[in-house]
Amino acid sequence: MNYSLLPIVLALGTVGAPSASSAPRLGHYLVAVTPVTGKVLDENGQALPGVTVRVKGTATGTTTAENGEFSLSETPENATLIFSFIGYKSQEVKAGQAGSLTVRLVPDQGQLNEVVVVGYGTQQRKNLTGSIVKVDPTDTKELPVGSFDAQLQGKVSGVQISSNSGVPGGAVNVRVRGATTINGSNTPLYVVDGVFMNNNSLQTISTGGKASSPIADLNPADIENVEVLKDADATALYGARGANGVILITTKRGSYNQKPRVSLNVSQGWAKAAKLWDLATGPEHAQLVNENWLNTTGSTPHTYENRPYRPVSEGGRGLPEEQPTYDRLRQIFRTARLQNYDLAVTGGSSSTRYYIGGGFTKQESILRPIDFQRASFKVNLDQQISDRVQIGVSNSFSRTYRNEGRAGDGPAGGLLQAALHTPTLLSPYDANGRLVGRASFDNVELLINNYDVNSTSLRYIGNLYGDVQLLPTLKFRTSFGVDYNNYDEEEYWNTLLIAGAGVGGLATSSVTQYTSLLNENTLNYRQQFGKHGLGLLLGQGLQSDTNGRTFAQGTGFPNNAFKEISAASVTSSTRNWSGYRLASFFGRADYNFDDRYLLNVSFRADGSSRFGKKNQWGYFPSVGAAWRVKQESFLRDVPVLSDLKLRASYGLTGNQNGIGNFAARGLWNGGANYLGAAGIAPQQLANADLKWEQTSQANVGVDVAFWDGRVALEFNAYYKYTKNGLIQLTKPATTGFPYYWANAVEVSNKGVEFALNTVNVRQADFSWNTSFNIASNANNIEKLATPTKFGSRDLILQQEGHPLYSFWVYKQLEVDPETGNAVYDDVNRDGKITAADRQIVGSIWPKFFGGLNNTFTYRGFDASVLVAFQYGNKVYNHNRFFGEGGGARDEARVIFASNLDRWQRPGDQTDVPRPDGINVNNYLDGGSRWLEDGSFIRLRNVSVGYTLPERLTRGLHGSSIRVYAQGTNLALLTNYSGLDPESAASSDANQQGIDLGTPPQPRSLQIGISATF
Repeated sequence: MNYSLLPIVLALGTVGAPSASSAPRLGHYLVAVTPVTGKVLDENGQALPGVTVRVKGTATGTTTAENGEFSLSETPENATLIFSFIGYKSQEVKAGQAGSLTVRLVPDQGQLNEVVVVGYGTQQRKNLTGSIVKVDPTDTKELPVGSFDAQLQGKVSGVQISSNSGVPGGAVNVRVRGATTINGSNTPLYVVDGVFMNNNSLQTISTGGKASSPIADLNPADIENVEVLKDADATALYGARGANGVILITTKRGSYNQKPRVSLNVSQGWAKAAKLWDLATGPEHAQLVNENWLNTTGSTPHTYENRPYRPVSEGGRGLPEEQPTYDRLRQIFRTARLQNYDLAVTGGSSSTRYYIGGGFTKQESILRPIDFQRASFKVNLDQQISDRVQIGVSNSFSRTYRNEGRAGDGPAGGLLQAALHTPTLLSPYDANGRLVGRASFDNVELLINNYDVNSTSLRYIGNLYGDVQLLPTLKFRTSFGVDYNNYDEEEYWNTLLIAGAGVGGLATSSVTQYTSLLNENTLNYRQQFGKHGLGLLLGQGLQSDTNGRTFAQGTGFPNNAFKEISAASVTSSTRNWSGYRLASFFGRADYNFDDRYLLNVSFRADGSSRFGKKNQWGYFPSVGAAWRVKQESFLRDVPVLSDLKLRASYGLTGNQNGIGNFAARGLWNGGANYLGAAGIAPQQLANADLKWEQTSQANVGVDVAFWDGRVALEFNAYYKYTKNGLIQLTKPATTGFPYYWANAVEVSNKGVEFALNTVNVRQADFSWNTSFNIASNANNIEKLATPTKFGSRDLILQQEGHPLYSFWVYKQLEVDPETGNAVYDDVNRDGKITAADRQIVGSIWPKFFGGLNNTFTYRGFDASVLVAFQYGNKVYNHNRFFGEGGGARDEARVIFASNLDRWQRPGDQTDVPRPDGINVNNYLDGGSRWLEDGSFIRLRNVSVGYTLPERLTRGLHGSSIRVYAQGTNLALLTNYSGLDPESAASSDANQQGIDLGTPPQPRSLQIGISATF
């Protein structure tokens, strides 16, 4: 595929020239009709020409004249009219039996006057000085993924989102404008209704490097909107936690003076893998082993189950033709069932509003027997005590169950490892007809039928607040937030499986309790002085996080019917506790002159118990300014230009995530017993100089809109520089300490972002909107004294002068067409290929990435198409490394069909060398042959819906009924030879881009119905 054409293709499908409304088309009811006339005014009482007026559920419509008046000659009695106009909220009005209407439209919250949630408050979009993207989750909330963050892929410029596997509820990598740290966390801060949500997995039991996602405890159906804060002006008010961006989540609330409204959404679906690996058959496997044996030793091949392989030199094809090929992949992959049910009630009186929602989601994984289940309950309540006092609560309860999948690395219990890496020529039965494991892997059937690894997460996220209007311009707010998570894990490996066979059965139990308490108090002042607008915010916060874990294990069970640890002959257990405290003071001042000149200044001070006494406090200032050029007299009367704003910002943010709660302290550990007497021993060196990781960021941007907002674009350029990066440095073994925490890393990120939104067509019965975004980020390690290695076989190298997460490999130049030997780059020119010849070749970072979304409406029909893409990143296909061993691993590993393209005779042109296990041809781990281009274009989501006409809806006692169908991951264009270029064997941020034993994101189809009564 030619990826160089990608920007052109996307651009051609994005921008459509604005078109005027077409002439009205009249529809007819088989009921009495009557003429309706009226006038449409704006918020100031001025006439609005060009407003679309449509009879709901039909194609009947017209537009208002220059004086704002309209006329419909044939309108059904008691019909509902819909009034819509660019820049204003759509409004529905009952027409009545006859007569003239006067309708007043208010500015559209989706345009310049859109209210955007910022740190500790809201602002109108037109007054923003920072880079903030507001996301409406409506289009993608039904995507069958465990956590809502995976649903945002391709929707926000500058935010790279990767789903590491097709396991529902698994961890998702989210990077806002690159990565800033090595050992610390690069994930953004999630704030749910004012509560700082823990986004670090509490998982203890190993699942091959995979981790569960705490974000999956949230029900996407409860989310009203999402704001992504990207630059320092937007994030600095969150100080110590803003370096990696901030994602603000606002959940749904009721409306005052609204009758109870019931919303129901039900969907069913199916998912399966789009493709599976192409493996060598049993005879082909034997043939390659034969070639390897002959090329390596020149002697007669060895035997398989007491039958000799037929040498290639004698014209054989390996095993006898009657030898079957065993397909384990289709044993473990399935068509998965998807179920989702959501029910909500909203409403309110003159002083009370409420939202009550419940949901249940069950998603089977395409990899048996993994599944994901979430039951959630949401209650939001707001109460006006008086004209000056309001209180409210936000409550989210969830129970998330996972049949955890060991889908990453590791032979014992590895589901996909057992199915994929066991050679196809090995029978699942022994000579006595019993099911047995092969090639150091579990028997797939035994593994599926006896797999018992699960977890249950009980989660509560709540916030209680009180607002007091002290003065007309001064408001006090206090809030108390809680994030509580009880994470219960269990596993049992019986004696039929590798993990339990040698110890008489193995059972593990781990219970983790995480509690975060938060109290924040703010004073908010806002006043308008003629053309001058001033806002002031002062705040203070206290946070306490504690984490306690009880871990128990048992081995040696009477038989496989006993699974509880109490029945084990040998037991062990531990209990640990950890916690930290954070104190914060913050403030912000924003100034607005005549809607033209905008200034925003903020400051935050955070004190953390994680650091030494010398450096417990970190200070994070920021400043942002904007000039609304459109408001100047020389542009105010330019009709084609509806907005032009220039922005610039600079600020500091911090990071402390990823280090231990006692990272700066010298620690001693009990359990160092001596001659039967209890004792203690030193565990960790103290570092009183350990300080905050600090990231500075400069951003310049421009916002432009044309033709009353029908074409709007946003451009940002930024530069981030991280100093005092937190990292674990090794110590000489003679010290008795393996490592200590230090500030010894500097990392830079620089990039550009572009977003374009267009209203291509807006007619009475048809509309077409497009949004497109593309971004590029360049990452570089500016300072790192000692390179660090991560991942299987040290494939990831962090080295000064190169990007984070760079691949460290032997660079294969060619396969010699005369000898069939792989030729590697001899970097040090010593005539030998050794570890000294490994070099950095590419990284996980794409050259650019983004998304394209189109939405359409036609009468009662709606449709949307979302495409996500990235270009230029590398993926190490570790499955291919093991599967292209050229027979060198004999019966220990599978052989991929791609290995059949090996060199066989002089003159062959291929990149697969001859089967030869002695030289470095096939057994050299870390060879660049398995480092592939991970670029892709993914048809992320296609949905089609139909809203029933109002006349039918009324007959069913509903106000809105919509049926829909949705397809996910319907197409994937990529040169990557694996199943999914986003796959990663580990959830560890330092080990991304290595694909091993990981199921792909599935292709799915769902049908559903949503109704409001």
